[in-house]
Amino acid sequence: MSTAEIKLKLFREIDTLDKSKLEQVYGLLFNFLNKETDIEEWNSLSQAQQNGLLIAITELDAEQGIDHQSIMDKFRKKYV
Repeated sequence: MSTAEIKLKLFREIDTLDKSKLEQVYGLLFNFLNKETDIEEWNSLSQAQQNGLLIAITELDAEQGIDHQSIMDKFRKKYV
């Protein structure tokens, strides 16, 4: 498969995604392209910070998180 064919296939797959899946693919691609920086940033965090992030990821994977929009709505009502 040529480079152009790969790009076209990727574009077509991405073009059919819903917003949620598109955001996930964007995050994966962004992290992949910046992986050296991410590793350096991760290693610069304290053990407590790393553990906190790992716990947060586990909670989000278990659907125990609160979406960003809900939090923003709550605080807009409170402070506006």
